[in-house]
Amino acid sequence: MEVMTPLMEEEGGGEEEEDADADEDSERLPQGITFTQTLLHLLKGNIGTGLLGLPLAVKNAGILLGPVSLVLMGVVCVHCMHVLVNCSHQLSERLKRSPLGYSDTVAVAMEMSSSQCLRRGAHFGRHLVNFFLVLTQLGFCSVYFVFLAENIKQVMEGTHVNSSAETPLLYSNSSEEGAASPATPSGLDLRLYMVFLLPFIIVLTFIRDLRNMAALSAVANLCMAVSLVLIFTYILNDVSDPRRLPYASTWRKFPFFFGTAIFAFEGIGVVLPLENQMREPKRFPQALNIGMGVIIVLYVTLATLGYLRFRDDIKGSITLNLPHDSWSNQLVKVLYSLGVFVSFAVQFFVPAEILVPAVCERVRKSWRRAADLSLRALLVCLTCVTAVLIPRLDLVISLVGAVSSSALALIFPPLVELVAFPSQPPPPLLLLKDLSIAALGFVGFLTGTYVTLEEIIYPDDQGQARLRDDGNWTTPTTSPP
Repeated sequence: MEVMTPLMEEEGGGEEEEDADADEDSERLPQGITFTQTLLHLLKGNIGTGLLGLPLAVKNAGILLGPVSLVLMGVVCVHCMHVLVNCSHQLSERLKRSPLGYSDTVAVAMEMSSSQCLRRGAHFGRHLVNFFLVLTQLGFCSVYFVFLAENIKQVMEGTHVNSSAETPLLYSNSSEEGAASPATPSGLDLRLYMVFLLPFIIVLTFIRDLRNMAALSAVANLCMAVSLVLIFTYILNDVSDPRRLPYASTWRKFPFFFGTAIFAFEGIGVVLPLENQMREPKRFPQALNIGMGVIIVLYVTLATLGYLRFRDDIKGSITLNLPHDSWSNQLVKVLYSLGVFVSFAVQFFVPAEILVPAVCERVRKSWRRAADLSLRALLVCLTCVTAVLIPRLDLVISLVGAVSSSALALIFPPLVELVAFPSQPPPPLLLLKDLSIAALGFVGFLTGTYVTLEEIIYPDDQGQARLRDDGNWTTPTTSPP
């Protein structure tokens, strides 16, 4: 997946072409991105809406089981990233080819297999990986629609409540009857906010060269960083006693944890583009370990502290728990929403690059630009329709994570390692390890998809109450004495 490549080329390239009279010196200058830039891109590729949903994931697992499982899942996902990078290296060296992407790695591994059945299915393997890449990225975009709508709705209605709360004081001298409490915001339906966002996002996705968005991407990353600092500042003011929370949740809720957690850790798609663009590829494993180590610590810290702060009131995104009575809390929602809005185009780049060329080559040249823009608009509308049909952020995140992220992050990499292993059959320990990881991903895929679809089709009363409740979010959450 080359989603990060245009932005990396914007930062890492261009320095060699400044002096047209120094061609020889330009050719000697190192190409690619630096070690520090690689770390920053790893952070970019793994910090998003999934991070904000992890406190709810810990609630679905338990205050003790949740953080431990989150660390274990992070370690397994990082190992799978290393496996994918090593397989790509081995296959490209054997064939003396340029660095391979994710789908090419799977296809080449199957082509070089000793099994005739796998060799014949290599073309299908490439299309299968591309299918899950498209499904995952469009799923991310659907999550962004719900996230943006919920946060914008809170900001708009919170501002209205703050302004209307002072109105009774202007017309009443009685504190018993006239000075009523602030009105509960009814406002517009959440789905209408998604529809209002649709034309703006369609126009955003018409930007076909992500290098034109390098500056906006930098601003978006800064907005998200400031938002995270403000979130930590708020939740650290009042942390409850962990002994009052369940150490482990029920088995029926754990698949929701799996879906949300694997959604957050599904940054495997940016690994090969980063490694292929790196100035010193041999240092990439070190960069991957450092970057993902920071990510795991950040994930576990925010997930645990967020659950301790809001307890059973935690929502699909921790920003939805922030009360409206502070400008800093409103600023968090505005800044993070701005970052997510810009990130929509970056996530949308992958399915567009896979699907648009395949469609445009089947139409006349004079119609290709219209076909390009029409397909982009259609895909955005598809993500919007999905968000409208499933307007609960926690369920959309869990479903995308269970269905597609589990395949890309946990199932495909160990199977590719078994197929690409030089000596067949592979050693017993390697076989046991890879099959165990793939089985974990497959069980998570089945159980996570089942319980999420069941909740979507037959929602419980608590879930429906959360969807209809437009007033409780305005009340600051306090821990019991």
